Amino acid sequence: MTTVTIPADAVWLDGDLIVPPSAHGVVLFAHGSGSSRFSPRNTYVAEVLQRRGIATLLFDLLTSGEDQDYEARFDIALLTRRLLAATVWLQGSPETQALQLGYFGASTGAAAALQAAANMGDKISAVVSRGGRPDLAGVPALSRVSAPTLLIVGDADYGVIELNQQAYALLNCEKKLTLIPGATHLFEEPGTLRQAAHSAADWFAQHLP
Repeated sequence: MTTVTIPADAVWLDGDLIVPPSAHGVVLFAHGSGSSRFSPRNTYVAEVLQRRGIATLLFDLLTSGEDQDYEARFDIALLTRRLLAATVWLQGSPETQALQLGYFGASTGAAAALQAAANMGDKISAVVSRGGRPDLAGVPALSRVSAPTLLIVGDADYGVIELNQQAYALLNCEKKLTLIPGATHLFEEPGTLRQAAHSAADWFAQHLP
């Protein structure tokens, strides 16, 4: 693992980059509100991707000071700018610049991932949302996403399922909505996070050439 610092706006963001041998793609993780690059759920998903030969970058979208601001956690435009800054950083890094790019977003991070994907166009090869709020990306961004997009939701995550269905209907790209049986919002039920992680890994493996 390589600890990195990424310039964004007028701040520096800390991240952890892992590039497996012969990696064929890299996935940037956008965590949800109140979380960080140390999210145990995202870390688990990242490990599953690494075992499939996919590099991962987990990084803090907000500084520690910014994270104390409740409004900043839900500032999708700010989170999107930070994700785009990390994308540019990866594109310029010798270790990752030749790799296809994907986004993995959880909770509010899913909205940032979809807004960033809409901005980046065909430079993003795949997007996965886990327990996300893709609806917060907004209608204009959702309609412009061209990257193949997988929305993963727990089938007991009532309310969020409907929001994902609404966002799904607005996507004009290759898309899939997967419901994980018995899972609630944080995928804390036995085996549910594993199912979500492997669904994500299959999607990225298929779309990161």
